Amino acid sequence: MVLPLSAAAPVCATVSSRTLAKDPGPSAPDDGDSRIAPDPFAAVLPAIAALGTISSIATINWAARERTADRMRPKRKAVTALRELETCCLHLSEIFRRFQRNPKLFAGEGAQGATPLKFGVHGPRVGPDAAKIYQHAINDVASMLVLASQSAFEVMCAVEDGTVEAPEEIFFGFGECQDRLNKLIQNRATLKASVDTGAEVAERLASLVRELKKYRTD
Repeated sequence: MVLPLSAAAPVCATVSSRTLAKDPGPSAPDDGDSRIAPDPFAAVLPAIAALGTISSIATINWAARERTADRMRPKRKAVTALRELETCCLHLSEIFRRFQRNPKLFAGEGAQGATPLKFGVHGPRVGPDAAKIYQHAINDVASMLVLASQSAFEVMCAVEDGTVEAPEEIFFGFGECQDRLNKLIQNRATLKASVDTGAEVAERLASLVRELKKYRTD
């Protein structure tokens, strides 16, 4: 089960209400003004981890326990946690689309296109515009990882406490997303395959969270 991130709460409140940075599209770098881009895996892996955090909601379907009087309670109501989680899914979907729009930076386009997902695959030489896109992406991914962790935890608390009573099929859907993400690691998928799968899983998770919102009992 995801641990509570109470210290990160102020960050979550800020992130959920803002718009993610929009990339203007990198211009062709001048060889004399270019730098080697950072490892693309450093951006893609935490984005996948954020999806994994959300898909872990599948676990609560079989790991839930009866409520006890002294059990820790979430700080927010189920309606708020679900709304924040849906926002997180939509932002992650946009992040993966940004990865797809910039394949040289994030999807291993070029000589590293067939390389399995791993650290040590450096990006191409890039100019200042592309470097800014990378840094904006890192900032947004980090924010979404915090928001996903806290919101997914609070949604699982709501399910365990009976505030959300959804049919098993929805939890099976989260489990299917979890399996798709696990296969990326097990099969050592390429960066491109990881980015494309992440984009699809983000869309699917957003749909599942919207379904969960229909089964609130509070």
